[in-house]
Amino acid sequence: MDTPDAPRKRRSPAPGERQRDAERTRERILDAAVEIFSAKGPAGARVAEIARRAGVNQQLISYYFDGKDGLYREIGRRWRAYEAQAIPDDLDLGEQVRRGVRASVDPRFGGRLLAWEGLTDSEGEGEGEAGPDAEERDARLRHEVERIRERQRAGEVDDRIDPAALLLITISAGNALAVYPQLARALFGAAADSPEVVDRYAEELASAVGRLAEAGRRGGTTSDDTPGRHGPGAPVDPPPPAPR
Repeated sequence: MDTPDAPRKRRSPAPGERQRDAERTRERILDAAVEIFSAKGPAGARVAEIARRAGVNQQLISYYFDGKDGLYREIGRRWRAYEAQAIPDDLDLGEQVRRGVRASVDPRFGGRLLAWEGLTDSEGEGEGEAGPDAEERDARLRHEVERIRERQRAGEVDDRIDPAALLLITISAGNALAVYPQLARALFGAAADSPEVVDRYAEELASAVGRLAEAGRRGGTTSDDTPGRHGPGAPVDPPPPAPR
């Protein structure tokens, strides 16, 4: 007489499988967090809603990220890791801007988060200034300003431009499709994240920034006592003699 098969014991997952499962869970949480933070801002986002969107137990957010602030910091780190690989410092400014525009509309990185931070920053006391990601963000900004100064010293960028102002201009303009989708839709006649609008705007902005670099190369060296510098305190050529 045949006996029924004994119940099979559940196999414990191997360490590599557990690691892959953990990584997939973390990514689901991060993707959901970007959606919720982008839609409601850092202050309005709720951990319970992020957990529901990710389809995980709320306690896993504390386990993997140490709560909401840690989750927000991890979103910033994920962006900087992508930025370091996809938008390296050795690219010319035009290409950096081109890639930055395309990344700004990528839903994985939450281009609207910068706008939310700014809107909730009240004279340095809101999320924009004192948020959990502020220290790492500010260090990266200082590094980027110094890189522009290096380009100016090398004659690659017009040295009449304040590096901090130029960086703010490129960040703001590069993020425009994510921050002002309604304006882009009205101006270009298509959704701000549509491939045709993203490509068109990225190329136009890169071209505009590239012309700034060309102006620096035409201007020559940045030395104060060398012709070619047109910044404050530079020597001014005398006017031509009046015709007789």
